[in-house]
Amino acid sequence: MIKLFVTDLDGCISHPFKTPDWEAINRIRELNLESRKSDHIPPITLCTGRPFPYAEAVAQWLDVRVPFIFESAGMFSWEGYHIETALSTSDGELNPILELKSWLKKEVIPNYPAAVLEFTKMMDAGVVCQDLEMNEQIHQRVLEKVGKDYPDLEVHATEISVNILMPGNDKLQGIKLLSEALDINLDEMAYIGDSSGDVPALKSVKMPFAPINAHQLAKNSGEVIELDTTKAVLEAYHRIIEYNRSF
Repeated sequence: MIKLFVTDLDGCISHPFKTPDWEAINRIRELNLESRKSDHIPPITLCTGRPFPYAEAVAQWLDVRVPFIFESAGMFSWEGYHIETALSTSDGELNPILELKSWLKKEVIPNYPAAVLEFTKMMDAGVVCQDLEMNEQIHQRVLEKVGKDYPDLEVHATEISVNILMPGNDKLQGIKLLSEALDINLDEMAYIGDSSGDVPALKSVKMPFAPINAHQLAKNSGEVIELDTTKAVLEAYHRIIEYNRSF
């Protein structure tokens, strides 16, 4: 029985820089509301690498009422409005991230007019760029910089973003936080993701999914749904419900 459905945000719930598919989003929200009355329908939540304000807004779209993950491994709980992170933000552990944020702001962003720094991020350094060619150029510069000066850090990229993470501060850690907070085992979870950064989480759950627009590494790690972004999430939700009804 699947007790929790976890979805990535960009590339799954919505396509970056495009108007959301409100019809599909509303249907996902309706299923999430129905989960409070039906044992066969699990609640939905988020596990995204994007910053807290964006994740909170999307959680409100979907009426998420269980904890959700932002910046890959930061967890927000509605009860007490509490944020829990896998990393300490006060003992210098994040100094490499702070240094890289400064480097991105001074040395990278000025050269790429379509790029913006994700300035509200707390635990990693991120850039969003809707120009695909520029984004790939930024990705290569970040790989070179991190490989040379911060070899222990991780670099994850999508077609519109580049993120630098502390080791282990990834989405697998994020869903483990959800597992502990909700007392739900990983083999009682479903997950849908579209990027290489989703692979560790996809490989750890009972029902992994990837939309048709996903990176090949994500497709190799889950059941591929022949639909794009939001419609793929909705279809995955229906497949999970059908699976649960077999019990």
